[in-house]
Amino acid sequence: MSGSFTKSMARNIFYGGSLFFVLLFLALTFDTQEAIPHRDAHQMITPQVALGKKVWEENDCIGCHTILGEGAYFAPELGNVYKRRGPAFIKAWIKSQPSGVHGRRQMPQFHLTDKELDALVAFFKYTSEIDTNHWPPNIQG
Repeated sequence: MSGSFTKSMARNIFYGGSLFFVLLFLALTFDTQEAIPHRDAHQMITPQVALGKKVWEENDCIGCHTILGEGAYFAPELGNVYKRRGPAFIKAWIKSQPSGVHGRRQMPQFHLTDKELDALVAFFKYTSEIDTNHWPPNIQG
């Protein structure tokens, strides 16, 4: 091998590397397409879950909370709140806001109906059942 780097050597490295990464990309895409249907096949988005997502969006809950890592970090992660607290606690907590505890961040009172609360709890149940590969690593988010 000579001591100089020629144009043909550079071209071969470029094309070889490009081909390698295109094949790697295609293999990973194929693997993902095969794995996803088996991970969350049991999950169905019901009208109640859709209403809960609508309540979540209309009240800008993501402005303070995160869900599955997306959103603001002002208030707790809610992706696993259903598993941590349960439906009765979630409804009671939302109804009792603001708590009036001095020195704590206060969640506003949204005056949600029982139907909206049930839908929000169904949405939290749905998100808690998503296979996130054990993320977050601790139960408190």
